[in-house]
Amino acid sequence: MNSILFDGWDTLARTVTLGVLGYASLVVILRVAGKRTLAKMNAFDLVVTIALGSTLATLLLSKDTPLAQGVVGLLVLIGLQFVISWASVRVRWVRRIVSSEPTLLLYRGGYLPGMLRRSRVTTEEVRAAVRSAGHAAIEQVHAVVLETDGSFSVIAQDDAIEASSLAGVRMPDAEADADDDARG
Repeated sequence: MNSILFDGWDTLARTVTLGVLGYASLVVILRVAGKRTLAKMNAFDLVVTIALGSTLATLLLSKDTPLAQGVVGLLVLIGLQFVISWASVRVRWVRRIVSSEPTLLLYRGGYLPGMLRRSRVTTEEVRAAVRSAGHAAIEQVHAVVLETDGSFSVIAQDDAIEASSLAGVRMPDAEADADDDARG
C-alpha cells in the first residue's frame, strides 16, 4: 500500500541511485558541452537550464522514466543548446532571435526615460548599478548599459574618451523617445 510519507525502501534506493547517476551524467554532459553552456545566461540559456532541471527531476521522481531515457533527454537539450549557440555566433538572424541586444539606459549623466520604460528598469536600479561600480554621482558616469544577460555595465566619464564599447548598443530613437517622454 502506498503512503504519502513512505513508499518503501526500494523506492528510496531507486531515487538515490538515479539521483547519483543522473547528476553524474549531467555533470559529464555539461563538461563535454563546454563553458558556453555554463556562461552567463540570456533568455534562451535560462529556458534550457530550467528544462535540464525539470528533466533531471522527472528522472529522479518518475517511476516510468528509466535512466537511459533521462540521459537522452539531457543530451537532446544540451545538444540543442550547443547547436543554437553555435549558429548564433555565425548567423546574425539566429543571434537576433536567441538573444536581445544591449540597451543604453543612461548617457552622459542623463537618464533615457523611454529606454528605461521599454526595458522595465527603474532609475533606482540604475543608481544601484552606479553605486555598485563605485561611483558617488551620476555625473561621473558616461553610460549605463543593460546587457543581454540582464546585468548592468557602468562606463565612467574617465573611460569614455573612446566609447567604442558602446558599439552595438541599442541607442534611443529620438522620435520614439520624445513620444515616450510626452506620454510621461
